[in-house]
Amino acid sequence: MIDLQQATAELAQKYGLDAPIIARYTDLVSELGELGKELLVGSNYGANELEMTENTAKEMGDVVFALVLLANSLDLDLETCLNMALEKYHKRFGETGQIGS
Repeated sequence: MIDLQQATAELAQKYGLDAPIIARYTDLVSELGELGKELLVGSNYGANELEMTENTAKEMGDVVFALVLLANSLDLDLETCLNMALEKYHKRFGETGQIGS
C-alpha cells in the first residue's frame, strides 16, 4: 500500500491538492455517500440485485483516493492500520464468535 500512498502523495503535490485534515475527512465522507447512492441506484433502492457499473468502480476509486489522502495527511501507513484492524477482528471473532464489538 505504500506505493499507493506515495503515488497519491505525488499527485496531490503536483496539482496542489493541499487541504486541512477536516477537509480530507469531510471529502471521504462525501465520497462514501456518492458510492452509497450508486449502490442504491444500481439495486433500485434494494428492490433488485445490484447491477455493477463502471461508475460503481469509479466511485469506489474516489473513496480509496480520499482515504489515502486522509491517511497521508495524518502520516499513517495504511498497511499498518489494516493489519491492526485484521488482528483486532481475528481476536474478537476468536473470543466472541462475532466480528462486531
